[in-house]
Amino acid sequence: MVEIKEIKKVPEIEKASIHSHITGLGLDEHGKAIFKADGMVGQEEAREAAVLVVQLVKQGKMSGKGILLVGPSGTGKTALAVAIAKELGEDTPFTAINASELYSTELKKTEVLMQAIRKSIGVRVREKRLVYEGEVKELRIKVAKSRLNPYVQVPREAEITLKTKDDEMKLTAGESIAEQLVRLGVRKGDVIWIDAETGQVVKTGRSKEVAKYDIGGGGVEVPSGPVKKEKELTSTFTLHDLDLNLAARQISFTAIFSLFSEREISDDIRKEVDRLVKDMINKGNAELIPGVLFIDDAHMLDIEAFSFLTKALESELSPILILATNRGMTKIRGTDIESPHGIPLDLLDRLLIIPTKPYNEKEIREIISIRAEELNIELDPQALDELAKIGSQESLRYAVQLLEPANLIANRNGRNVIKPEDIKEVYNYFADIKRSVNYVKEYENLLLK
Repeated sequence: MVEIKEIKKVPEIEKASIHSHITGLGLDEHGKAIFKADGMVGQEEAREAAVLVVQLVKQGKMSGKGILLVGPSGTGKTALAVAIAKELGEDTPFTAINASELYSTELKKTEVLMQAIRKSIGVRVREKRLVYEGEVKELRIKVAKSRLNPYVQVPREAEITLKTKDDEMKLTAGESIAEQLVRLGVRKGDVIWIDAETGQVVKTGRSKEVAKYDIGGGGVEVPSGPVKKEKELTSTFTLHDLDLNLAARQISFTAIFSLFSEREISDDIRKEVDRLVKDMINKGNAELIPGVLFIDDAHMLDIEAFSFLTKALESELSPILILATNRGMTKIRGTDIESPHGIPLDLLDRLLIIPTKPYNEKEIREIISIRAEELNIELDPQALDELAKIGSQESLRYAVQLLEPANLIANRNGRNVIKPEDIKEVYNYFADIKRSVNYVKEYENLLLK
């Protein structure tokens, strides 16, 4: 009988964002932008410029440089930054902050920026772990009454038989693994592996032999060799993850439950983490992954923050810095000096500037269509045309914001499809900026000043 030590792993719940549909820059084999591809629409010149940046990064020729995205609000600057990160690799760290966040926290500005930089540098760690891997031949889950609710039965123990092409082994595992087996829907014929140390269960898929009888076929190969074996696992962490992990070991138990991640991390801890990472890299057990640090509304940064970022660009451990702004000539925050985009000239000289242009009605229509699909909202073609018209006359963001309220009205009227009348109704309920300004002018005498 095999005993497996278990350490519960809390599953992460990922929230879909407005840019979750973006998978890349949407280019053909010649580096030319396709009108609609990889979740990107329009902005062909900006996307073609961005792929050159990606190539420079991959060739290690972006050291000491950054990128500045300049354009009106709602022209896809954040989407472009996300697409650049996706092009650099699936596990490339991407950190997005707004410049105003530096002034709305108890931490020092430089600490917020340092944490953002450390979150944007990944470490891919390769390690050999002892695992049990094979096709599930037999599976029996024992249940018992919950300790918290006697009327509920929960998985308490699992008896599982794994087989490979050359071996077979019967295992008994505890509550944590039994819960994972149930949650993952593991059944006879699935190929899985279990980490012998942490108790983590990973479901690879249905075995080819079993899957040929399933609808759709497919399946994965049954592993060969022994069931119990060493397997090379690859995990990606950020330097900030490692900073927090090391810092948590050095503080009291009660401090762990305070908002430790919102506190300042000492230079000594960061130096120790850097030393440990360097040792792993020298031994061939890890590699650094330069990620992307995206700072929106960069004109909100002050002269101290710009000075810090200029120094960070020269650092050996530096992510790809992408700034975005919708300002023209404006004062550098903290000074009386006017500069293009509110950024000091010495930093501007280090930035490759990519302009973005307003979307036309055709592009807006496609973007709204993509967003509706992402939100699982069905639009009547005429309703889509109505939203595209509103987006071109008012703003893309305003048009996208009308999607979910319009869907509620459609549901209230017993429909799953949004009609033009639903769009017109929410348009009357929620004012855009122009109508809001006209309202203020009309009732100026009644509003407080």
